[in-house]
Amino acid sequence: MSELPLGPDPRTETLRRLQPLLVQRFGHIRRAAAEWRAPEWVLVQGVIGARTKSGVSNIATDRLLERYGSWERVADAPLAQLQDALSTQTYPNIAAERLKASLTDLIARRGAVDLSHLEGMATPEAMDWLEQLPGVGRKIAAGVMNASTLDRPVLVLDSHHRRILQRMGLVPARADTARAYAAIMPVMPPEWHAADYDEHHLLMKKVGQTWCRPARPDCANCVAQALCETGRGGSRIGSAPAR
Repeated sequence: MSELPLGPDPRTETLRRLQPLLVQRFGHIRRAAAEWRAPEWVLVQGVIGARTKSGVSNIATDRLLERYGSWERVADAPLAQLQDALSTQTYPNIAAERLKASLTDLIARRGAVDLSHLEGMATPEAMDWLEQLPGVGRKIAAGVMNASTLDRPVLVLDSHHRRILQRMGLVPARADTARAYAAIMPVMPPEWHAADYDEHHLLMKKVGQTWCRPARPDCANCVAQALCETGRGGSRIGSAPAR
């Protein structure tokens, strides 16, 4: 006996309905300037950006390139010097160690800080390649593929975004970044392009900073309340059905 088709996943329609609500509240978000979209720049910004506001990490990344002139010279810089150069980051010592390790490994693999080979690779293989670099996990790999000039339709998930998806019931409650990514990517609206993915992530980040905070979320005022299991009272905070 053959199984009946299950039809489209309702999570896709939820995402479609959510996006215009977020745009209405926060406005459209323009993509970053061209100089901030080179894959190598995005990689560095991601590696040094843990627990640091994007604007601060952007400035720090530009400052590194201006000071040293090339990413290869950044890789060669003494660790203590890099730690001082990254003093504006939340964890400057860790940021410097990860950056030096990732750039050094990239040079060993490619002969230079050069990610141009990713252009000819399928997205899953390119992300797997990136995740072999020290300090590069799924979030940073997705950022390089999506937010850079590679323009791939992949979703960047930070702690804000993942928390919202969990509370909405769109990914498993205890999913880490990789598992949440695997759960949500198949149900992303197929008509969305790379820029839509990028804007969606940045808008969701604003939701996490405005209403859907880690503690005491303001569900009553959140624009996503009607689409959210937690907001509708269907789940306790932080829970979501397993999928």
